[in-house]
Amino acid sequence: MTPQRPADRPGAPADRPGAAGRALGERPPRPLPDIATRADLETLLRRFYRAAFADPLIGPHFTEVARLDLEEHLPHIADFWESALLRTASYRRNAFAPHAALHERRPMTAEHFGRWVQLWTAAVDGLHAGPVAERAKAQGERIAVNLLRRTSGGGTDAPDGGAGGFVPLSAVLLRS
Repeated sequence: MTPQRPADRPGAPADRPGAAGRALGERPPRPLPDIATRADLETLLRRFYRAAFADPLIGPHFTEVARLDLEEHLPHIADFWESALLRTASYRRNAFAPHAALHERRPMTAEHFGRWVQLWTAAVDGLHAGPVAERAKAQGERIAVNLLRRTSGGGTDAPDGGAGGFVPLSAVLLRS
């Protein structure tokens, strides 16, 4: 009888995962690319809106109140993010006006904007990593805070003095 070498035994080093849960000899996962093109933004926006439309808290604002036709509005939304992140001058609209009109029909609270930030951050983190991706997340949080302030008359606090449901990015661990 030939003695088993360590690699021939169950549970031996060759059978155990290597670093980060990979089997030995398996290549490490590729790092995520940064946001670099309009096509990257369109893919990101589709992923985000798929999650936002399905979300029980903010989905109804998109599907029932705004009745957002993503195919019609995606070019404008992509123009906005392309201008903000890739430094183009493609967006020439008033981003606040549709949000103000939506708020008039069904008020949006800090909780709604907090959920938007959570879903936006998760969408970015699921597809991209790098300086532009980090700027996208920071810009998303700034936009949410600004829209909340403007639609609520100046503050982000709830009437009871609490945060009103706004969840800071540092507390979000959503990944898709």
